[in-house]
Amino acid sequence: MSHASAGLGQGSNSGQVRRFNERVILAALRRMGEASKADLARIASLTNNAAGVIVQELEKAGLVSTLGKRRGGRGQPPTMLSLNPDGAYAIGIRLDRATIKTVLVDFTGAPIAQHVHTLDLPSPAETMGLLIADIGELLDHLPGRRERLVGIGLATPYDLGAWLDRLSLPAPSFKQWEGFDIGTALGEATNLDVVVENDGTAGTIAELFYGHGRKLDDFLYVFIGPAIGGGVVSQGAYLRGAHGNAGDIGMMPVRPSSLPSAPPTDKTWDILLSRASVSSLVRHLRWSGHVVTGLDDLAEAASVAPAAVEEWIVDGCEALTPALLAACSVLDTTAAVVDGDLPLDITKRLVDRLEARMAAEAAELRPPPKLLLGRLGQDASAIGAATLPLHLNFSPHADILTRRGNRNWPGFDERPSHFDAAAGDFANE
Repeated sequence: MSHASAGLGQGSNSGQVRRFNERVILAALRRMGEASKADLARIASLTNNAAGVIVQELEKAGLVSTLGKRRGGRGQPPTMLSLNPDGAYAIGIRLDRATIKTVLVDFTGAPIAQHVHTLDLPSPAETMGLLIADIGELLDHLPGRRERLVGIGLATPYDLGAWLDRLSLPAPSFKQWEGFDIGTALGEATNLDVVVENDGTAGTIAELFYGHGRKLDDFLYVFIGPAIGGGVVSQGAYLRGAHGNAGDIGMMPVRPSSLPSAPPTDKTWDILLSRASVSSLVRHLRWSGHVVTGLDDLAEAASVAPAAVEEWIVDGCEALTPALLAACSVLDTTAAVVDGDLPLDITKRLVDRLEARMAAEAAELRPPPKLLLGRLGQDASAIGAATLPLHLNFSPHADILTRRGNRNWPGFDERPSHFDAAAGDFANE
């Protein structure tokens, strides 16, 4: 019985089941990187012959490539398969309070070209001008292949105009973002499909498909950027939550900072993003007398101010320790992936101290989660954003089995008309 056979409704037929299984195989290859036909048959609960027929069709459609024989092991080495880089393309955008990054990726998620602006987020009109220009230049990298561009993914915080005092950011330009629907504006300006997602979730998606998620089925993802956020992977699928904010640890209550650079508060509790974010580090460096304009010169400023950096690390770890212990306890996960915009040496120092503090504070019979350095760094949310339209078009959705898809693509008769991240991962089907 095929992977998709159980629980099919009246609207399903063998063609729809085949299309569903095609996407199960594509989703498996995206997460695994490469696999044999036997691997794919096992994941999709298909016979080797059935998986072989599907793989042949995907190769004809230009979506799967043969890599060659697997080396090592006993017996006849199997032929390995992967996604065909030229099978499809997508654009991903990271848009947050300090960075606008636009990247073009191939079907495997590998970057082809990108544009980056590190600056305090300008007005919506100025931002749209930058994005339209950058997208136009990226499209020049697809001569004769634009029909295989599936759309744009946009990763952005949902509340750009909030918490500006806690992040020490200027209010005038940010307040203009309240109520501005950039996804709709971008779609109208480019005539491309646009999928919008929380930036923490987008980074989690990148880590799931191209980082530690290729071996881990459960982890908390933490991204230390201008603010701090993250996401959750559970049983091989990423979670969104009721409002798309699952894993947003930046909102977790913590004690106010002891640093003299911290903004004053009359509340008993502060929030984590005020203490353990790049903005809080920049604020403390500036308070200590060092010039920092943004991410571009953060590493240089930090290198000449080791004492100020250490003060920030100590204070940040005191806030992160209870937050991560609580989050991982609730999620029942044994690993947390830490990534972000910090210089790598600072991230490593932060993680080392955090590991020690968590080990010292962990409850009896509850070992602290293992901390891992993220694999994508500053590219995480942009790559994750670019993965969204690829996921929308080529991952298994229940819509395929009930005839609700409404678009065409080479090699497929239907694809879903909306993005349902919570149900889209092959591990959940």
